[in-house]
Amino acid sequence: MATINKNLSEYDKNTIPDAKNFRFGIVVSEWNDTITEGLCFGAVKGLLENEVPSEHIIRWNVPGSFELIYGAKKMLQTQNVDAVIAIGCVIQGETKHFDFVCEAVSQGIKDLNVETDIPVIFCVLTDNTMQQSIDRSGGKHGNKGTEAAVAAIKMAYLRHQASFNHHKNHQLLSTGPLQIEGLTMIEE
Repeated sequence: MATINKNLSEYDKNTIPDAKNFRFGIVVSEWNDTITEGLCFGAVKGLLENEVPSEHIIRWNVPGSFELIYGAKKMLQTQNVDAVIAIGCVIQGETKHFDFVCEAVSQGIKDLNVETDIPVIFCVLTDNTMQQSIDRSGGKHGNKGTEAAVAAIKMAYLRHQASFNHHKNHQLLSTGPLQIEGLTMIEE
């Protein structure tokens, strides 16, 4: 989602799938809460602007970005959601802690996407300065939370379309041999 000189927080609502029937989870880190609250505001606003009912949005807080993985995992296991947005902010300090946390969080969220059928959206700022984070959580570079909401809607839609098409194709195959212009596919 990162771009140079492009604010993806401004988008054409006509390109966003219908999200009225989707449910979304948002897991928010309490660390750097000025930033994460701004990101969460952008995410919720983006979901509501796309007609997601407020009762279809579940928010959980976790202490820090490292804990986003566990929070997202538990939300996937216990809530009936179509996508989860993981919101955090890690700002470069004087130690390697930044590198370890950023690596662990990005890999952990990637692992959830590989291991489960529900998309988890990475909305974790990994900036060098507080000002960079401010600029990306509602400042001059827009709000990455809004971008995460759009991504969550699109991925929830993709998940449902893939499931529908898989079911539809399975039904076609199980109703008998598929014939295409004189060719017959034989089921074994």
